[in-house]
Amino acid sequence: MSSPELFVVATPIGNLQDITLRALKVLKAVDFIICEDTRRCLKLLNHYGIKKPLMSYYAPKEEERAEAIIQRLLSAGKAALLTDAGTPLLSDPGAVLVRRAVEAGIKVVPIPGPSSLTAALSASSLGCGRFVFWGFPRRKGSKELELLKDFPGCKVFFQRASRVGKFLKKALEVLGDRPCEIHRELTKAHEEILRGRLSDFVNWEGKGEVVIIIS
Repeated sequence: MSSPELFVVATPIGNLQDITLRALKVLKAVDFIICEDTRRCLKLLNHYGIKKPLMSYYAPKEEERAEAIIQRLLSAGKAALLTDAGTPLLSDPGAVLVRRAVEAGIKVVPIPGPSSLTAALSASSLGCGRFVFWGFPRRKGSKELELLKDFPGCKVFFQRASRVGKFLKKALEVLGDRPCEIHRELTKAHEEILRGRLSDFVNWEGKGEVVIIIS
């Protein structure tokens, strides 16, 4: 049997055509696929006619599920780790499993591709050659914003649309009225990029998940 390998596979954040040829080749070749949500995973796999055994792996059960997956990897050989959308480990499950795989001597192979983080940065007008990515901020995130206040580059956050207004109001209080962008539903039918200043968005309301970039 070949040595076990764990492929960390980036998948589309909306448009299913954004998957890479290498990712499709890996998904067709592995022995099983590890999914954050098997229903979401099947939508992608069915679209490309891929049928593989699936194992669920999601945030509240990461520690609990990791051992069973490692044992299956050691006996079955090769697996792909997917999240619901984008790149695993970037504000998505996977860190525990990758760490345990490394500890078990399993080779970890990145299969790069879609990410809402890099998609938003590539379309930003704020000059984000230097940036810090904070993921999802805590509900009471004033201390986090204070830590980032003097960083000489863009600050990038993930946020649910329902919380954007409150978060940006807090950012306005801590950071001052800086240029800001809201990237919503990237690559999907209702893709939208809003550009302005923090004060323009303190009452903003929308749907879906959002990438926020603050100058």
